[in-house]
Order: sequence, then structure tokens, then C-alpha cells
Amino acid sequence: MALGAVVSGAVAVCGIPGQTVCAKEAPVTLRVCSWEEYIDLGEWDGEEAIELDNGAVIFGERPLYEEFEDWYRETYGREVRVEYSCFGTNEDLYNQLNMGDTYDLVCPSEYMIMKLMAEDRLVPYSDRFYDEHDGNNYYINNVSPFIQSTLESNEIGGESWSKYAAGYMWGITGVLYNPALVTEEEASTWEIFGNPKFNRQVTLKDNVRDSYFAALGILKADVLTDDAFVQSADYHERLADVMNDVSPETIRQAQDLLNELMDNVYSLETDSGKADMITGKIVANYQWSGDAVYAMDQADEEDFELRFAVPRESTNLWFDGWVMLESGIDGDADRQHAAEAFVNFLSRTDNAVRNMYYIGYTSSIAGNEQDDTIYEYLNWCYGAEDDGDTMDYPVGYFFSGDNGDEDYIVETSRSQMGRQLYSQYPPQDIMDRTAVMRYFDAEANKAINQMWINVRCFDIHDVPFGVWMALLAGLLVLVWMGYRKSKRR
Repeated sequence: MALGAVVSGAVAVCGIPGQTVCAKEAPVTLRVCSWEEYIDLGEWDGEEAIELDNGAVIFGERPLYEEFEDWYRETYGREVRVEYSCFGTNEDLYNQLNMGDTYDLVCPSEYMIMKLMAEDRLVPYSDRFYDEHDGNNYYINNVSPFIQSTLESNEIGGESWSKYAAGYMWGITGVLYNPALVTEEEASTWEIFGNPKFNRQVTLKDNVRDSYFAALGILKADVLTDDAFVQSADYHERLADVMNDVSPETIRQAQDLLNELMDNVYSLETDSGKADMITGKIVANYQWSGDAVYAMDQADEEDFELRFAVPRESTNLWFDGWVMLESGIDGDADRQHAAEAFVNFLSRTDNAVRNMYYIGYTSSIAGNEQDDTIYEYLNWCYGAEDDGDTMDYPVGYFFSGDNGDEDYIVETSRSQMGRQLYSQYPPQDIMDRTAVMRYFDAEANKAINQMWINVRCFDIHDVPFGVWMALLAGLLVLVWMGYRKSKRR
């Protein structure tokens, strides 16, 4: 009986995160699934080392998920093995989960996070994860006030997103364009995709949510740009309602509009738009801000300028975040601790810089008053190198929550307006007209998906009677010819 008490006591001590008394514990297996090419894989060349003015030196030797294993062992005295895999789209991930794939930690987009919350498939982060006094809790100590406020102020079923999600990357959507052929005014509206001047020279996204958002921007343009609407006290609430309108009439109008746009666009695309812009195949492209930065960087290498514009009507604020799955964690405290530690490790400022450098997107991590590595990296990328035509570019809304904060004003080249800095950290006035696409319930989701099928294929109910008669006549001719041929034989 005494021996049993000793054994039980030892197990209890081993179960406390951070204790190192239990040297023979089996490694914790952490199953992580995220987007393709969405974490730094290391193997940087020596010349790629980033030396910042605050003394930080950023360099990637191995994949971050492998370095996490070492950090976890050194920090908590416990072995962890990360099984890292990838998915292609939010829908792919959702289908994988429904087919029985088991993961502990995944990184979907905001609307899929909402869907998983609504279906009670997520594990809330522990109180320990949000303890700001724990020096290893890099996430809560480094996350941008803007991002955290967004997570805390939005709810599903009366529960805030922040209870279940930790921000990873974020951005907006807009129009990537060739300024030699498209003016900024022409690019600064969703209506560019129906502009006959650019017939077969523009591309839309091959997913229903982004293209539906663009359609709403066109359909509701008069309302969205009305001064009384913009200056209303509840503008942001009303904006979100307009850009998430899923009434049957609006869905029908969106389908009709998207069918019209299909006659004007070059194609629907998911990833090829960047290359098509760089090669000059198209002149404007519906693009996520991070991919816009990538395309502009690549074009610069070819001595070819591209720019990024944000539609005046509204733009989509999106983010990808880390969530823990109930089916994977399954009540295992050790596995949940490892999952939360993984998020914290990626939220260390040097690792956030590595990921931004590798991915090209903007991290949800801002740092803090004691660690300005993210801000210094921003200066390293975009700070003015001479006394030429420069401007002050405030980014305080992201770093401290106050856009007037003089500690977060980048002196940059005036040419950065509409370029990489503008895309990665849009100005406050742009952020003021952003809207998050909400999770659609089952009925609305079914209706919108059917609408998209009708757009991508065609709605047989819209085929004119004369076309049906012509098809029938052609079929009868083929049957008659076959009959004659068989009689000759």
C-alpha cells in the first residue's frame, strides 16, 4: 500500500508541466497540420542571416518544428515528437477530419475556426496559456493588440474566438495590378473585374468565399461608399452585416453578377495569378496581401513593377490561427501542454521573423516594449536608406494599439504606398473599412455552395429553350445517321 502511494505520487509529479523528475517518460507525440509552405524550414544560406539594429541575429538552420523539439526538452524536461503534415485548403482539412484523420493542432482560417467552434470540435486554451507572468508564454506577451482585440471581440455561440484560437498570420484582400496598364483608380474597386476595358485580362479567386465577397462589394457599392453609411456610429457593425449578407435574394443577385464576371475574367485561379501577373499574361488579379508581396518581390527582380490596391467599398480581414482539436487532444493534459507550447515557440519574436521571411505573410506577433524585434525587422525591410523622398508611416495600431504612438512610425520611401509595406501593414484608414467573413450556417452554406456550382459550371435552368431544341435536333440527327449506317451494313 505504501509502495502504491509512492508510485501514485511519482506519476502525479511527472504530470506537472515543467517538472523533470520523471526521466523515463515516453515522448509526447504532437500531431500538427498546417498549410503547405507555412513554416520556416531552415537551411538558410549564410548570407541570408538578418542582423537587426537591436542586436538580434535571425538565422534558420533547421525546420522550426524540429527546433521546437529541442526547445521543449530543454524548457520542460520532456521529449516531444512532432508529426508535421499539410493541407491544401480549409475544405481539404475539414474533409480530412471527417474521414478520420487525427491531429492535435491545426491552423485553419477564421471561417473554418468558427465552423469548428460551432460544431464543438475544439479544445479551449488553458488559463495557464494566457498567464502573462510566465516567461515561456510568448504568445500572450507578444501578440498584436489589434489581433488579440479582433479575436476577443468576435464570438460564436457566445464564446469569443480567443478562447479557442491563437493568431498566426493575417492580412487583407485586394487587387494586384500592373500600373503601366491599370490606374490606381481603376484598381481601387471590386468593379475592375467587370470592367470591359480589361476583358480577359483579370482573374478572380477559385473559391466561393473570396469571389462572393467581391460580388457583394460590387452589388452593395452604393451603400458601402455612401457618406452617411461610412460616418454612422455603428459603421463597423453595419459593414460586417452588409459583407456577410446571405439572404436568398442577395445570393441570387451574386450568382447573376458572377456569371456576368465570368465572361470578362481570364480565369478563376488559386495560385497561378502571381505568375500570370509577373509574365504579363494578365493586368490585374484578386489577391491576398501576402501573395501580393511575393509577386511584387518577384517582379522587382525582373525590373517590372506591380502594385497593390484596396477596393474603396470594403476589404476582407482574414487570419489563420492555431486551434486544438478535441478528437486529437482527447483529454490528454501532456499533449495539450505540448500543443500550447508549440504555439508559444512559434510566437517567439525571432521565430515569427523567420516565418515572415520564409512565407511572406504578416505574423500576428508584434513583440512588446522589452522586445522590439518585429518592429526592427519591419524597419530592416522597409526603412528609408537615404534622405530622398520619404514619409512617416504609422503602424502603432498593430504594435501598441495606438496609431498615434510615436514609437511605431516607420520612415520609409514614399514609393512604398501601394507596395510591400502598404500590403503587409495597411494604413489605419484601410483597416477601418475591413470586414471579417463570418461562418455561414448549414442552410446558408448549402445555398452559397450551390450558387458557386452554378457559376463554375452553369445552371441548367438558365439554358434558353432554343438551345435545348437545338441540342435535341442535333441528337436526333446523330441517331438518324447511326440508323442509316446500320441499315447499309
